Amino acid sequence: MKLYLFDHCPYCIKAQLVVGIKKMDVEILYLQNDDVEARVEKVGVNLVPILEKEDGSYMAESLDIAAYLNQYDHHRVIGKSTQADEVTQWLAAVSPYVRPLIYPRWMKIPLPEFQRPSAYEWFTTKKTAMIDLSFDAAFERSEEYIAKLAPMLVEIDFITLPSAKGDKLSWDDINFFPFLRNLTVIKGLTFPPHIKMYLEEISELTGIDLYFDVAV
Repeated sequence: MKLYLFDHCPYCIKAQLVVGIKKMDVEILYLQNDDVEARVEKVGVNLVPILEKEDGSYMAESLDIAAYLNQYDHHRVIGKSTQADEVTQWLAAVSPYVRPLIYPRWMKIPLPEFQRPSAYEWFTTKKTAMIDLSFDAAFERSEEYIAKLAPMLVEIDFITLPSAKGDKLSWDDINFFPFLRNLTVIKGLTFPPHIKMYLEEISELTGIDLYFDVAV
């Protein structure tokens, strides 16, 4: 099987988490960010991730793919969700600060989905319109956004470390870790010890790298 994705896309990482925790033989392939045609010709819409099954057919929608991979070999490993509301509410609350912090930073680190200038241009056009700011202006306001985001990290009290549940993941982790992982690209953002440990444990279990070493 093959999984087509973007490294910076949290929805893509939801599917990749299942591949990683189950140590599945799935080839990870990165599409160029602006290559809409490659996505549409596979699943009929401009979406990632995309799973190419063993029979050559394709499927989209991150949680559908994650669920398919979880039950693929009749050995489900992802535990039930118990904190879905808390995860959803926290992500919604931080969104106004996260987007202007991370969008400019994707343009400043080496990511496989931005290997050609047209991919940079496509992303920049789409996302500056979304935040109604140029990337330069958003980056210049980093301290302002970090000051608002940092206390909200301290308030996270609804996660359980994988090590506290037998090195297992739950659907809460599938839905939360990818977004939290993206925050590791923000240099100067302090992560409380339990949050940093949560990120590092899941990274170690799944083989999905964090961005601390390339943070901007």
